[in-house]
Formats: sequence, C-alpha cells, structure tokens
Amino acid sequence: MKKGLLIGLIVVIAVIGFMMMKGEKAPEAPVVEEPAAEEPAAGGEVVRIGVFLPLTGQNAFGGQLELDGVKMAQTEMPEVLGRKVELFVVDNKSDKVESANAVKRLIEKENVVAVIGTYGSSLAMAGGEVAESAGIPMVGTSCTNPLVTQGKKYIFRVCFIDPLQGAGAATYAYKVLGAKKAALLIDVANDYSVGLAGFFERSFLKLGGEVVTKLNYNSGDQDFTAQITEIISKSPDILFVPSYFAEGAIIMKQAQELGVDFQIMGGDAMDNPQIVEIGGDAVEGFVHTTFPYDPSMTDMNPVAQKFTDEWKKNRTDDPNVNAALGYDSYLILLDAISRAGSTDPEAITAALAATKDFEGVTGLTTINETHDAEKPIGIVQIKDGKKQYIATITPEL
Repeated sequence: MKKGLLIGLIVVIAVIGFMMMKGEKAPEAPVVEEPAAEEPAAGGEVVRIGVFLPLTGQNAFGGQLELDGVKMAQTEMPEVLGRKVELFVVDNKSDKVESANAVKRLIEKENVVAVIGTYGSSLAMAGGEVAESAGIPMVGTSCTNPLVTQGKKYIFRVCFIDPLQGAGAATYAYKVLGAKKAALLIDVANDYSVGLAGFFERSFLKLGGEVVTKLNYNSGDQDFTAQITEIISKSPDILFVPSYFAEGAIIMKQAQELGVDFQIMGGDAMDNPQIVEIGGDAVEGFVHTTFPYDPSMTDMNPVAQKFTDEWKKNRTDDPNVNAALGYDSYLILLDAISRAGSTDPEAITAALAATKDFEGVTGLTTINETHDAEKPIGIVQIKDGKKQYIATITPEL
C-alpha cells in the first residue's frame, strides 16, 4: 500500500472516531482497491513434461540410458512455443505398481501435460492405464508389447511392436541363417518375453520352420542348466531367447559350459553394452534384433550422426539405442506440441496421432492408426567383443 494512501486512511479513521465521540453518525469508509496483480507474460509459464523410467531395480540400466537420451534432447531443445520445458522425473523402480503410482504422481501432483516412458512393456502398460484414464498423452520409449497401445486413445510409442520384431527375427533366422529347427526359452513372468516368443514362433512356423521345444523360466532365475540340457537333446539350429540382457548373458555362459554349438538369438532387450561384461566370450557371435540405430552403422542419417557425435564428445561410453529412443521420444513429443500450437493434452494427442515421417536417431517415424511406430528391424551381432550392426530386415508377416 502506498504511503499517501496509508496516511489518508489514518486521517479518515481519526475523523470517524472524533464524530462518534460527538454522537454524530459516521460516514461510510471509502473503498480502497489494491492494485491488480500483474498477469504472467505470454509464454512465461513452463511446459511441464513427466518422465517415468526404471532408475532402480532389474531394468535400471536401460531406464537410465533412456533418461540420458531424454535429457540430451532437452539440452538441445529446451523450449517449445516460446516457453521453457521442465522435466519431472519419477523412478518406477522396475515395478508395475510403482509405475502406476509414478504416472499418478506426475499427473496429479506435478500437473504435467504429457508423459514420456517407459523401458519395459509391463511397466508401460501399468502406467499407461493411469495416463489413459486421466486423458494425458503418453509417449512410450522401448515398450514393444502390442498391448501397451491397444484400444488406447492417449498412448503412443516411438518403437516398433513385437509382432513385427518377432517376424523380423524369424525372417532373419530362417532366410539368412538358414535355420529350420528352433527352440524357445521364455521368461513366463515377463509380458515382453512371452509376447515376443509367441510372435517369433508364429512367423517361424509360417515360413516353414519347426519349433522343436519350448521351455520356461522365471525372472530372477540364475540356473538354466536343466533347460539348456533339454534343448541340446532336441538338436535345434537356433535357440531364441527373448530375455533381458543380464539373464540372457547368464544363459549363454551356461550354454557355452554345456558345449552348445547352435546359434543363439534374442530380442531388443539384449541391446545393452553390459551383456559383454557379464557374458564374456560366451556371447561372441550372438545375434539380436534392435531398432534401426547403432553407432557401428555406416549409413546414418544426419540426426543419428549428430546424436552419435555429441554423445561421444561428452561421454566415454558408446551411445546406445535406448538412449536414442529416449532422445526421439522427447523430440517427437515437442514436435507434436509445436504443431498443435498448444499444451492442451487433447491438442497434443491429436498432433501425436498425425505424426508422419519424423526423422529421428532411429530413422523415420510414422505413427499409425494403432499409435505404434512403423520402423524396419535392425540386426546386431557381437563380433570380437563388440556390437556390429549387420542388417536391416523387412519382416515377412
């Protein structure tokens, strides 16, 4: 309150008091209006984006890489619509319940307009249910199970889905490797593993191959000798193991100890530099599917080349496809916000659904009618202890 106004009020109060002592009716006090608060400048508010990833637990390594990619993209593009982007990151702890709680917190407490995440299809499905109910768009990073987006209006992803990945793996196994008999070793406690194994089997059989045995294990198991011994007795040409990298590396070490001489193949969850650290020379020759990016590629697009160069300039480790997917997720979301011209969740959702030929690190991304990304399938092999990108496959469905 200004000094002159304060003095005026004091005088009025004194006059009223004097008149009341004289028995006279006091006049009504004047209405004093406070100056109106200034409206925030247009575009001054931050754009609040949530990120939920496994930063602890079984999937922490992949989750951290994806977060690194998201943060790298934010550094390069810190604003949209003339407003600063602020990230709100919550650890989903590699747990389904924690994933649902993480998204709930991002929406209800942090008031985010969109969500990025997550590594792990089971985690994405749990968090996606919350985002869908709240009407907040979510962009999945590497969650490949088709159920993540099935029947959802607000859930999208920048990765391919397991029906395509399974078909790509089967096509490469049958047509390139010449495998006619396959065995499967499946983590029955993991939606990703069960789904990808099923899609591989369906495609392999359709191509003319034979599945000689299917054996199971549970997440966290450490001894696979019984299953591997049974698989050896069936004499397959290839063993398909749709597991995460840590368990996959242990399986290959035990397979080597038992004298396995058939090809072992896995899915995109094997795309992790620690697989060589854990498996040693037992992973030599191992083949797995991946997204169409790897630093060993010789024909990168300009976005991938820039990403690779910037990563190597600032870090000692090699860039990873999970980091690339985190990077692409952020840029595709900001592209949608920019095209929408708004941070309204409904407008962002409509713009995400209209994404077409967006060039990112992992190639061109078009979001189709089921909100999945249409991409080719990459093939990587471990050679001389290092990953090498060896092929791009168009699956036969």
